[in-house]
Amino acid sequence: MPSANLNPQPRVPKNASADASLACSGEFAAALDAGAVGGVAMVAANLEGNITTCDEATLRIFGCTPPEVLGKTLAALAFGDDGLDQRQLQKTLVAAVLEHGRFRSLQRRQSRSGKQVTTELSVTLLRDAASSPAGMVAVISVTEQPSSAASAQDTEMDDKAHTVSRQVEGATLMLASPLMHRFMRMVDRVAGHTESVLITGETGTGKELIARAIHQSSHRRSRPWVDINCAALPENLVESELFGYEKGAFTGADSSKAGLFELADKGTLFLDEIGELQLQTQVKLLRVLDGHPFYRLGGHRKIKVDVRIVAATNQDLDAAVAAGRFRQDLFHRLGQFQLRVPPLRERPEEIIALAEHFLALKSPNSSFAPDAISTLLSHPWPGNIRELRNLIARVALESRDREIDKSQITGAMSGNPAVVRQSASMPIGNLDSMEEQMIIRALERSGGHRSQAAEQLGISRRTLSRKLKEYRINVNPGEATSSLGVISTDQQKFFRAPIQLSVVLKNQQGEEASVDGVNLSTGGMGLDGLKEPMRFTGLLDVSFPLPDSETIFRAKARIVWFGGEGRVGIRFAVIDPALFEQLQHWTNKKMKDEGWELPA
Repeated sequence: MPSANLNPQPRVPKNASADASLACSGEFAAALDAGAVGGVAMVAANLEGNITTCDEATLRIFGCTPPEVLGKTLAALAFGDDGLDQRQLQKTLVAAVLEHGRFRSLQRRQSRSGKQVTTELSVTLLRDAASSPAGMVAVISVTEQPSSAASAQDTEMDDKAHTVSRQVEGATLMLASPLMHRFMRMVDRVAGHTESVLITGETGTGKELIARAIHQSSHRRSRPWVDINCAALPENLVESELFGYEKGAFTGADSSKAGLFELADKGTLFLDEIGELQLQTQVKLLRVLDGHPFYRLGGHRKIKVDVRIVAATNQDLDAAVAAGRFRQDLFHRLGQFQLRVPPLRERPEEIIALAEHFLALKSPNSSFAPDAISTLLSHPWPGNIRELRNLIARVALESRDREIDKSQITGAMSGNPAVVRQSASMPIGNLDSMEEQMIIRALERSGGHRSQAAEQLGISRRTLSRKLKEYRINVNPGEATSSLGVISTDQQKFFRAPIQLSVVLKNQQGEEASVDGVNLSTGGMGLDGLKEPMRFTGLLDVSFPLPDSETIFRAKARIVWFGGEGRVGIRFAVIDPALFEQLQHWTNKKMKDEGWELPA
């Protein structure tokens, strides 16, 4: 980035203590719970990310005195002092600012008043007249907003690279790339459904963690989570583990045992490596998924359970179906929603965030030198996150220095014969070839969106278009990378896209009400602000401007659920075929924009 030609001089009040108190984090949380509106604060920090200067707005927003702010880390001030998580965020922040010149992070919580509280931290590197790093300046924005506005900001923010951490069943899920933020929006959408989910992806990409995130974000989160690795059990034991057995069912069955389906009743059953299931077991699994009761091995009593299946595999199940190794009907039944976890090479922004996180777990006082960071970024990571985690663990164990350099990283890599040494992000060849490869990879990371690719490359969109013609690169939006997921035809009609528009309802008595539309599908929509919903029972006239068009959508509808506080859901009863076609075209576009592939 260009030098700012600034040399900030810390302004420390006379009564400032070097050991700043951390008490204001709790006071800030209490202020938010009390319904504070927030504001925008600006602070300066040294190259370690410790605050050296603050303005009056900072003191007012966070409810602190100068001694409580000065010396505090940027992460702790913005998001509270939560121990390891914020210490790791601080290390990631400092590394990102020193390496890339900027850092951005976003965290949200719900206050006791029911509003969504959003805290955004944006940090920029300051340089002196000699272009040497001199400090940091941070802008901290704190806002409270209604859920619909928060959702809109989620989408806008997730389209940009920023780092956040998410706790999933005691594990930390680091999100730094726009691709993974987009993917996690799809995960959260799927979590709200009850249908089965199939998670695919290369080995080591974190499929089980995604499965746990689905369970944690679902309505079944307080119910059992049960998992089994279908490849880890002998063929003759898989069926007894899944469905249980009665005493005497086979040699060694000295007592009855409930199967995993029974243990997971009302909860989630995770079937890892489902591609390893034998055909005989696949038939029984399909019957259970279709709602049929089952018997334990050697049993005579029918058992019926309510279980959500989340399955995962690194195999190509389409090829397995074609080869006769996997049942096609089971594949379709499992794949009501298919999620493809992107490999690490498609989300390079996560490499450093994850490496810093793993290093902090093994050696909290260590850090990476700039050449080590470049080496990590240039590796293709065929083993994905698992390979990165194991490599950092090895480096942390063997290193005696507080700063880990390139030689230690390459030494650890050379100790693994399975590691591919070809660079994935540093192209090889002449200058033209390097430029062409960089353009192709930027298009791949952006999903074919030229504006985003141009921004990544640091060039204008016009220059990128000229380069595409020069190198004869023809990439249409959405074709550069595989889809992040597949949504079945049955589930497409339930897809609800968030909206913000005015909707007019008219009951049979001619009374009208103006409400806010919050989501829209081909089958109906969610509304907010209907003060007297009982006056609008029966068949209604509904009208609203169809998003992204000049069409006024009109239909007959009925209220099908009441959510309290003016929230209702309506189902369309009668729609003109031409309007329905436009609505379906709009929802299909929203699904594709979100990352879903629509099967023919």
